[in-house]
Amino acid sequence: MAKTRHINQRMNQRGINEQMLEIVKMFGVDNGDKIFLNRKGINAVEKELKSILKQIDRMKSRGGIVLVESCGSEITTYGLDSYNRTLVH
Repeated sequence: MAKTRHINQRMNQRGINEQMLEIVKMFGVDNGDKIFLNRKGINAVEKELKSILKQIDRMKSRGGIVLVESCGSEITTYGLDSYNRTLVH
């Protein structure tokens, strides 16, 4: 979305950067012509992101995850490195 000169000036004055605005757009509450993200909303986002990071760590320990889909149906899933095991005879 295009930015006016006014918002650019206010962002500079108030120490608000582009990434902060993107976060407000993603997680904020739409109230007419305003979108806001208050302390309660920020805490909820932080809790959710911590949960996501925990799951990412679990996925990383497995070398990644594969999801097989076909025609809109989820068929199967497995750890990415599950086929890299060498067979010992």
